[in-house]
Amino acid sequence: MVESVNVSDGGVPKRAVERARVTPAGVAGDRQRDLRHHGGEGRALCLYAAELLDALRAEGHPIGAGAAGENLTVRGVPWAAMTVGARFRAGTVEGEITGYAHPCDNLRPYFTDAEFTRISQKLHPGWSRVYARVLRGGEVAPGDAIVVTGGGPEAA
Repeated sequence: MVESVNVSDGGVPKRAVERARVTPAGVAGDRQRDLRHHGGEGRALCLYAAELLDALRAEGHPIGAGAAGENLTVRGVPWAAMTVGARFRAGTVEGEITGYAHPCDNLRPYFTDAEFTRISQKLHPGWSRVYARVLRGGEVAPGDAIVVTGGGPEAA
């Protein structure tokens, strides 16, 4: 399920909105300051698991939905299946995972001892946010279903 839809005028945290229009160019109302590392068609959406946020808070990190810079905070998704090439549907939006989002210095305030590399795919596989391209635009809102529809290693 989509737990939170998050946007910002640049930077983090992204704030929750009631719903958002999503196109191959990204999420309406969302802007990235550093287009070398964020945004663009291959990184139109950033997703993160609410369960991982819960676990990070249990470790003592002061992080919540949108603080990791994700557009969609999702719950109940088999996160191990959210790998490069995996396809999903969230609301009326269809997407495909294109890669892992590298953590950056802007996340320092949301981690105890500024330990933002805690969500680095390289250092902690399975804890990273993921980027996705939008295959079919539409709308997404909290409460919408999100399902993995194919692709990725599990589809082979």
